[in-house]
Amino acid sequence: MRVSKAQAQANREHIVETASELFRERGFDGVGVSDLMAAAGFTHGGFYKHFGSKADLMAEASACSLAKSLAAAQALDVPGFIDVYVSREHRDRRGNGCTMVALGGDAARQPDDLKATFAEGIEHTLQTLGDKYPTGPDAPAGEGRRKMIDLLSRAVGAILLSRACPDDSALADEILQVCRAEMLASLAVDKGESA
Repeated sequence: MRVSKAQAQANREHIVETASELFRERGFDGVGVSDLMAAAGFTHGGFYKHFGSKADLMAEASACSLAKSLAAAQALDVPGFIDVYVSREHRDRRGNGCTMVALGGDAARQPDDLKATFAEGIEHTLQTLGDKYPTGPDAPAGEGRRKMIDLLSRAVGAILLSRACPDDSALADEILQVCRAEMLASLAVDKGESA
């Protein structure tokens, strides 16, 4: 039976969504094409009707999940972003969490085109957060960007370290609590408030 162009596009999008979640849960090497297609409800043979290679899907799935993370960040101010990002809920939702945390280490070992996908996602996130971070007229040029690079790096690191601990570890929670509090305190100091 012939599939319409609209249905073929819907199928492709479903495969990308499924891959996005599975890659974040298991890593790029932890998901084979057969498993991925089965999880999406399709046969292995249909994969190459949609994608030239697994690497093509890795890049598209990463771009998809990075865009979703960006959309979520756009709805928050910087302190709100830190509260949501550096949380136990985010830590525990690997398949639905941040792509930078889940796949950053994997991406570092991939070809430059996939790294470029990550760099673009990181850049868009920094721009979005930077637009929400007010700097005064006396602030040095680039101060907001430097602050957002620092905060995003700390947030990613906090989730990564927390996930490296056993799920029921007191240390996993302590890392999140300390990092979130210190990041929020640094924002308060920047605004001239008492920490």
